Amino acid sequence: MSPSSDLERLLEIMAALRDPKTGCPWDLEQDFASIAPYTLEEAYEVVDAIERGDFVDLKEELGDLLLQVVFHSQLAEEKGLFAFPDVVEAITNKLLRRHPHVFGDARDMSPAEVKAVWDRIKQQEKAERLAAREKAGLSRDINGFLGGIPTPLPALTRAQKLTTKAAKVGFDWPETKQVVDKIHEELEEVREAAESGIRDRIEDEIGDLLFAVTNLARHHDIDPEAALRRTNAKFERRFSAIEAALAKANRTLDEASLEEMERLWVEAKLQDRKQS
Repeated sequence: MSPSSDLERLLEIMAALRDPKTGCPWDLEQDFASIAPYTLEEAYEVVDAIERGDFVDLKEELGDLLLQVVFHSQLAEEKGLFAFPDVVEAITNKLLRRHPHVFGDARDMSPAEVKAVWDRIKQQEKAERLAAREKAGLSRDINGFLGGIPTPLPALTRAQKLTTKAAKVGFDWPETKQVVDKIHEELEEVREAAESGIRDRIEDEIGDLLFAVTNLARHHDIDPEAALRRTNAKFERRFSAIEAALAKANRTLDEASLEEMERLWVEAKLQDRKQS
């Protein structure tokens, strides 16, 4: 088989990998559940390539992510559930349906009107999905109003989506200052839990604190996951600066005192600010 940019060729290759007689043993062992972690990993690698501005990697990672879609579609086709063309048709119809201001008669709409139409269409789609689930013999119960937010999402992202959805029905702090007050309250409860030494209680209170901080990020229209990734990168950069400074003095991290590393950290921080 020769390489090709044609999507049909990719589908043929995936089918060949899953051929019971001549396919790849590893691919034949897989199912939806075993492939799911790879799907998440590939999505994260796409984001990583974008954040690094590495468009050579991005091309490769988008291909890897597309493979995940093709793999899941092949598994579904083998079970008689749906096939890749059904996936394409579903997203095509959704895009057309959700953009009547582009593909339909509803023109010259304001951003607020577009959002109102979008929300109404999503509610219609939800009702249709529930009906389809019922027809397929699946439970209609998808955890009430907050249902539909995938549990495998990163916890910060899912917390943001949960509070965003709850806010749509008025379950939200009216003012950002109230969220800040809540963070101070949760921080005090973390301190009290730490003094108790009870691990489960400490974990609960730290979780409450993180949830409150996520809520604050939402109030400022900040993606908490992106904010934390940015801080992670900053920490790595400054810690690497400490390591490099020590290496110039022919010393290792193990040989440095906390006070010395803290001094080098402050220097790296100042250098960061000069460059930003």
